[in-house]
Amino acid sequence: MYLVVFRNRKRADIDREAYLRDAAHMEAMAACQPGYRSFKTYTADDGEVIAVSEWDDEASARGWGRQEEHRQMQAFSRTQYYASYTLFACDSPRIHTFAAKD
Repeated sequence: MYLVVFRNRKRADIDREAYLRDAAHMEAMAACQPGYRSFKTYTADDGEVIAVSEWDDEASARGWGRQEEHRQMQAFSRTQYYASYTLFACDSPRIHTFAAKD
């Protein structure tokens, strides 16, 4: 598994409806990419957003990163939506699981 974590803060002046539309479109496109496993996003009380995507492997995640429409949206988003972001990527993360027994 390959894990990608995208921490970001939006600009105060963004068009929220346009952002939500674009984000939904990118999420739907990502789900169709080879090696895609899952995507979830969380918003903290202070407004920071954490988006986590899981991929079969690094090649799959990088393939999504090179997809042309995604690249165009990344460039657009840097000028229109994001105040800042940090991307973390991890190959073979150490995983611990727990499930309570009934």
